[in-house]
Amino acid sequence: MKNPIEFYTEVKSDLEGQAAVLKRKSINLSVFRFAVFLTTAFLVYLTFGKYPDVFIIAFLGILLFSFLVTKHIDLKRKRAIIDAKISLNTTEIKALNRDFHDLETGEKFINPSHFYSNDIDLFGKGSFFQFVNRTTTNDGQELLANTFTENNIDDIVKKQNSIKELSVKVQWRHHFAALASLVSVKNTSKSIVNWLTNYTAVFPKFLSIIQVAFSIASLMLIGLLSFGLISFSILVLWFFIGLAITGVFFKRTQKLYNDTNEVRKIFKQYHVLLNEIENEEFTSKILIEKQKIINSENKKASTIFKEFSKILDAFDQRNNILISVVGNGLFLSEIRNAVNAEKWIINYKHTVKDWFNIVAFFDAQNSLANFHFNHPKFVFPEISSANEIIKSSNLGHPLLDAKKRIDNDFLIDDEQFFIVTGANMAGKSTFLRTVSLSIVMANCGLPICADSFLYSPIKLITSMRTTDSLTEDESYFYSELKRLKFIVDEIKQEKYFIILDEILKGTNSRDKAIGSKKFVEKLTKSKSTGIIATHDVSLCELENEFSEIKNYYFDAEIIKDELHFDYTLKNGVCKNMNASFLLQKMEIV
Repeated sequence: MKNPIEFYTEVKSDLEGQAAVLKRKSINLSVFRFAVFLTTAFLVYLTFGKYPDVFIIAFLGILLFSFLVTKHIDLKRKRAIIDAKISLNTTEIKALNRDFHDLETGEKFINPSHFYSNDIDLFGKGSFFQFVNRTTTNDGQELLANTFTENNIDDIVKKQNSIKELSVKVQWRHHFAALASLVSVKNTSKSIVNWLTNYTAVFPKFLSIIQVAFSIASLMLIGLLSFGLISFSILVLWFFIGLAITGVFFKRTQKLYNDTNEVRKIFKQYHVLLNEIENEEFTSKILIEKQKIINSENKKASTIFKEFSKILDAFDQRNNILISVVGNGLFLSEIRNAVNAEKWIINYKHTVKDWFNIVAFFDAQNSLANFHFNHPKFVFPEISSANEIIKSSNLGHPLLDAKKRIDNDFLIDDEQFFIVTGANMAGKSTFLRTVSLSIVMANCGLPICADSFLYSPIKLITSMRTTDSLTEDESYFYSELKRLKFIVDEIKQEKYFIILDEILKGTNSRDKAIGSKKFVEKLTKSKSTGIIATHDVSLCELENEFSEIKNYYFDAEIIKDELHFDYTLKNGVCKNMNASFLLQKMEIV
């Protein structure tokens, strides 16, 4: 199999060829359409006054011109889909070359009080979310963020299988994303679902019968007028009666129009995406279960969404004054559209939320599958019920350059705690984020940046990036205490993998050492597992008191007056600290 960059480059080249062909066809069609218009106009001029020749020519000319317009619209849509796919492949090539910082950052999902997301650069500039996210709907983006933060350790193998299956469906995933990108939707479906769910009928049931009867009567009057059996004034009177009936219900139709005007775009976007999901064959259990949900009604969900989209498009014709006036006066068209819209809402408001959720699910899953496709060398965790929580070889951080990244073997058993010391910049924080992110990825069903990864599923909780809060009048130290209290309360309920970076940074050294030891002792009495990074080597003495505690370190060496790091995790306690050296080297002291 080709590597991902080669694959995307070939696909992009092929798509560019298709785009060039469609562009030529579009130009030729435009020229031909203009020629048809000129020819029809010329023939109508030559046969003007000759009946029925002029009508036949005009009818055939308009028919052919309309057909060509339809073909042009179809070609334009195909070109838009091809252009969107070219853009998608270009994005993947750039991302694989580590150029992804112009993509959506997910900053709106940053939550300092979350279990771990703020500590491990899950969201924001240069974040894992920015690296992985390829969602094309707002709902999908929210669900992807939630997938990363939900701390869910259930059904990991099922999650892996769905990602594996979607990963190989590259063309389907890109077509799905291209279709979604054709309609720009600003909001999520939450407000729409709430509105639909809480909607109550405002039009009387007999109104649809009146509208149909009125329309039939209008057609009969038009027929009688054409045969000269009634006067034009009767039709005019009937026309104003229609406008009067429309006026009676104007406020209600106006409110419904204003409400539905907000949802038109999202239904246009979603009905094509539902169609793609319905018509694809899946084998993994999760994907099949999701697909069944949108097939639960007597008609396909895509067909039902499309019907509503057409109703809303027809409703929008009220903005065309000529069509609106004539339609309302003779056929009560505004009432018909309002009644049809309300009928649809009443029939399907109970299940719309599920359909929106399914589209969001596949949109989010496509991003995860895309990550797997882009990193074929990453390995899926092998789920274990043994004593090891993590047993990995060559574990690395997926956002680091593979050519420069230093990977580490890492093994930690259940209820063990590692105390990691090390010099500044030696790799402690990167290692903590590597382990943290690998746990998050494993719980999402994603492959891990490692040669092997044996994993006993566990939830994650961290304290690595505590900040003070001016708005809440909190000191740094108090904020850290709140975070540690949060951890203590959580581990009473469940097992967690705890990762801490420098406990009690906000107090003096002696107080910090005493407090840190007591806190670590408390953690060892819980059923949790974890890593504690620190510069306080006195904490390492706990290894002699507790069998569950092991010491590891990252080293630094000064060679020829230069600082060197190997970024390798070693057993033991760090002896070389480098703060004084760096202060002198940078001529600070």
